[in-house]
Amino acid sequence: MSTTTTRRHAALAGVTAAAVAIGSAEPVAALTGPRAAPLVAVGGLVVDTVPEPLKRVGIAVFGRYDKIALLVGTALLLAGFAALLGVVSRRRLTYGLAGVAAFTALGVGAALTRAGADAADALPALAGGALGALVLWAFIAGPLELDPWPWSPPTPPAVTPPAPAVPGTTGFAAPGVPPVPPERPVPSGRPERLGVAAHGDTEETVPPDPESRRRFLAATGLLLGAAGVAGVGGRWLASRRGVSVARGAVALPSPASPAPAVPAGADLGVAQLASFVTPNADFYRIDTALVVPQVDPATWRLRIHGRVRNPITLTFDDLLARPMVERYVTLACVSNEVGGDLIGTASWLGVPLRELLDEADPEEGADQVVGRSVDGWTCGTPTAVLRDGRDALLAVGMNGEPLPVEHGFPARMVVPGLYGYVSACKWVSELELTSFADFDAYWVPRGWSAQGPVKTQSRIDTPRPRNRLTVGAVVVAGVAWAQHRGIRRVEVRVDEGPWRTAELAPTVSVDTWVQWSWRWEATVGEHKLEVRATDSTGETQTARRSSVAPDGATGWHTVRVTVV
Repeated sequence: MSTTTTRRHAALAGVTAAAVAIGSAEPVAALTGPRAAPLVAVGGLVVDTVPEPLKRVGIAVFGRYDKIALLVGTALLLAGFAALLGVVSRRRLTYGLAGVAAFTALGVGAALTRAGADAADALPALAGGALGALVLWAFIAGPLELDPWPWSPPTPPAVTPPAPAVPGTTGFAAPGVPPVPPERPVPSGRPERLGVAAHGDTEETVPPDPESRRRFLAATGLLLGAAGVAGVGGRWLASRRGVSVARGAVALPSPASPAPAVPAGADLGVAQLASFVTPNADFYRIDTALVVPQVDPATWRLRIHGRVRNPITLTFDDLLARPMVERYVTLACVSNEVGGDLIGTASWLGVPLRELLDEADPEEGADQVVGRSVDGWTCGTPTAVLRDGRDALLAVGMNGEPLPVEHGFPARMVVPGLYGYVSACKWVSELELTSFADFDAYWVPRGWSAQGPVKTQSRIDTPRPRNRLTVGAVVVAGVAWAQHRGIRRVEVRVDEGPWRTAELAPTVSVDTWVQWSWRWEATVGEHKLEVRATDSTGETQTARRSSVAPDGATGWHTVRVTVV
């Protein structure tokens, strides 16, 4: 087999075909729903199937940017496989096309197995796969295939019989030694052959025609650019079909029970210290949705069903017509490492979940409320917790405005004292009464505890690790939290010396974090600062360091600084 397509050109052809497939699928997905885009659908499949240790590493390393990292990583892996398919196609185009078909099938399967999918969700992957296959064919065996360098075989030179050998004469062979045949000249204009496959393989790669090579590279550049434009344009079209306009039209009612005022001094105003109320734009976001669900409040419904005596279905207008409660609540992610920032406090407006459950009238033994998102994600919350009098809300507002789309618009659950993975269902569409014995929510089969009460924790916000400080008074400050129990005391120590009691700022309630500060007379040298908190029950957080799995990290936050 002889070909003018080098491995490098074939790999580029494969990557270009993949880019066209992914990019062209995006405008189609803008019509069928962005979750059906192959990159997003396959990324979602990865989220659901990747081993838990890898997920924890991803969240620990990338934090709130874990989804971007996943999509970039998926794209890079796809590019690598596409390059390999391009190289394989040099030997037989059928192999490459079979690979494209396999990836198309993966995209279709991933799209159709997502919650709420229908047959139309297969279209983006099918359209992208067809165009990708067409591009691969065009580069390997079609009109964009590289042409060979034009040259004609040389005419062998006439061979003059050698003169008789004369011993000792330069230029003649010695007696009994055959003469060396003349060297065949390489014709002008033909470069050396690029290489021949080893071990008897007959494939030979001959150099491409320069004009053909320029045409090949120009086509790849044009197609890659078009794929990028199609991808970005498709995402833009999808965003235009979002619910930002509908969200902007929502007028939140005034709360029947307003939140207590944030007391003076609750926010110490110390540099680098997290503010008492976290702005919406800075509030952490950890979930499994690679594409934020766009839920139209006009069509949204909440079903309360399962093991209840009185099933209920509510519209968004029904929800807004109910008496609203406003409360400050601190939410924390179970993936928050010791000293991490996956935590925030906001003012939430919503309807008490206790009232909704009372109307539904759960049956005996229904000890779990399964919150189900529109994208199929589930969390399991103890029924008793939602009915014990704490301010557990079906929230529609956050910090004085409708819920941001990325934080659950039009409605989400907010439950003080529980980690988000067992309570904070965003884009919620169902509350199903069941039991822990009968149903495991999303994270439980993946190794996390069925129930997740928040652990007492504290954090040093200032000084930051490896800060260089000057001798003298230094303000050490941070936050501590033990939602629904409250913080009684925070202590700080230097270089494993005696514990010193920090000053607690005023706070709103036991459901929020509290800021603290301590004045330290710093001396020259390297120092280690540690913090620990004690909750209102008298339990002091343990020094034992443990991972976030299966039910939250433990240990004292430690910061090392240099004083000069």
